[in-house]
Amino acid sequence: MAIQSLAVFCGSKNGNNPLFAQHAMELGKLMAKHKVKLIYGGGSAGIMGTIADAVMTNGGNVTGIIPKILLEWEVQHRGITELIIADDMHVRKRTIYSLSDAALILPGGFGTLDELFEIVTWNQLTIHDKHIYILNSGGFYNHLLKHIEVMKKEQFLYEDALKRITVIDDPAELIKYL
Repeated sequence: MAIQSLAVFCGSKNGNNPLFAQHAMELGKLMAKHKVKLIYGGGSAGIMGTIADAVMTNGGNVTGIIPKILLEWEVQHRGITELIIADDMHVRKRTIYSLSDAALILPGGFGTLDELFEIVTWNQLTIHDKHIYILNSGGFYNHLLKHIEVMKKEQFLYEDALKRITVIDDPAELIKYL
């Protein structure tokens, strides 16, 4: 099945490597070109804002889901197609998952890892069957991927987690899955 809407989880900061923002811009352009709707956390800052801006600038469609608490911090993106306000972070994540056909993880912090591990766990528990992609920009996730292999080796995983995750190094690699 072709991906029509993609959940993207990423940082609300840019990080030190300019490649992270560059990849977010390239990804946004590709998504708009291929008419893949961006479903994301609704923020305007960091890589999160960069990808939303890139999709919108290139004529795409963006739905942001933001919890009420972040509205108080005034970090919501005011220039996207649709902004949904969720009661809390749990409702936000559930809404993002329900509106998307697949998920893509870009560089980010604790929140991004939380979203990655939750969506992988839900996938393993058969709560959903959405495929998960990791954009390993500049090797950002190399250590995490090695740690997942350690968890497998030490028999803490019920299956090979990487069978549910496709790792790509460049946004253009995603085209074959769209």
